[in-house]
Amino acid sequence: MSAAPAGTSPPQTDLERRTMRKVTTRLVPFLIALYFVNYLDRTNVGFAGPNGMNKELGLSATMFGLASGLFFAGYLLLEVPSNLALHKVGARRWLARIIFTWGVLASLMAFVPNATWLLVVRFLLGVAEAGFFPGIILYLTYWFPKRLRARATALFLLAVPLSTVVGAPFSAWLIGLGDTHAAGLAGWRFMFFVEGLPAVLLGIICWFYLTDRPEQARWLAPEERDWLVAEMDAEHGRTAARYHYPLRRALVQPRIWALAFVYFGAAYGLYALSFFLPTIIAGFSETFDTTFTLMQIGLITAVPFAFGAVAMVLWSHHGDRTGERVWHVAIPLFIGGVTIPGALYLDSPFTTMAAITLCCMCICSALPTFWPLPTTFLSGAAAAGGIALINTIGNASGFVAPYITGWLKDLTGTQNAGMWVVGVVMVLAGFTVVALKAAPAPDDDSVAEHAEPEIDWHDEVRPA
Repeated sequence: MSAAPAGTSPPQTDLERRTMRKVTTRLVPFLIALYFVNYLDRTNVGFAGPNGMNKELGLSATMFGLASGLFFAGYLLLEVPSNLALHKVGARRWLARIIFTWGVLASLMAFVPNATWLLVVRFLLGVAEAGFFPGIILYLTYWFPKRLRARATALFLLAVPLSTVVGAPFSAWLIGLGDTHAAGLAGWRFMFFVEGLPAVLLGIICWFYLTDRPEQARWLAPEERDWLVAEMDAEHGRTAARYHYPLRRALVQPRIWALAFVYFGAAYGLYALSFFLPTIIAGFSETFDTTFTLMQIGLITAVPFAFGAVAMVLWSHHGDRTGERVWHVAIPLFIGGVTIPGALYLDSPFTTMAAITLCCMCICSALPTFWPLPTTFLSGAAAAGGIALINTIGNASGFVAPYITGWLKDLTGTQNAGMWVVGVVMVLAGFTVVALKAAPAPDDDSVAEHAEPEIDWHDEVRPA
């Protein structure tokens, strides 16, 4: 038996190809649909703000940033407990509960009478949604071997750029429809109401459609199910035997917190763009003396994320093929961190959007290649808690980024200072993941169980 060369994936058997094709076809499109609606419902406030909501509710840029980010206060409080509950009771029931309740609250955003109620409902929306994203990341570890996981994660994360590619023009169209009074609600209110309804429906479907674990997958042939169960059990066993982290120790590991900061940096850029890109484009009228209609702003907002979707798939595929992880995270963070502040000093809408598009491509490339890193040394409940903690700290950027960006806009009168902060945070995150790769491992095997183990930053390679 010969081992596959280091840094490459072993050749797939016909049984493996057939099994993973069925798993991907059955699960990934549905998970993409869930995250598409999820991300649209958490970020569509970015379109509502400059298109009637801020004026009607009397929101400054700082207050708008607070309303955008307050979602993450409730989200962060319950992230770890929610993921542990999913690990205990099963993904099907827990995700269905999350999806249904966030859909109800997303639609209720249409009826907030003032700024105070907007803040309250945004907070409750975060509470309802807590645990969804890390729950899906954990769920993928039940079904996809490590060497295939970045690609599966990238397909799932395609929902992020696609929610803007499709969602931005759709949101603009809904706002325009509402503003004609054909719907009986102000445009931004009508948008909130309509875009919350798909989550309610998907929550009901989720209860009947998802399968918790491979051993329950009656839609696989017996030999396919047996192969996948054996493969995933062996992989989780190797990880548990090598790193042997109970949940409590996993949550205090310095590497977990360092990885959380790396994700914080990538997500900081993502949320700054998601919430403020429509406002930046609307500001071109003053900066460059150009005028765009609401639908044109929606279409222009979609462009960077369309390119980001392509970059996400190609870059994660390259990461899986080579087995390299660290530089597939660090390089996009470095390039994106330098590009985003420079974009606002360019001399035309076209060059500015070209730079923003490059930054968006980098952010979208870093996200799926990041998530295989934590599961190289965590399994079971430790993986559930560790992934949730990383996502919790990382998604604190969802509160910090909009608030700081809006506050700096009010303070300075331009978006430039806020984008410089985005760039600095992304570059620091890039340096952090490189530093983790270079960190020495303990030399004394006798203390290995009590010390911080060296992470194999490549996917594990089984004998061929």
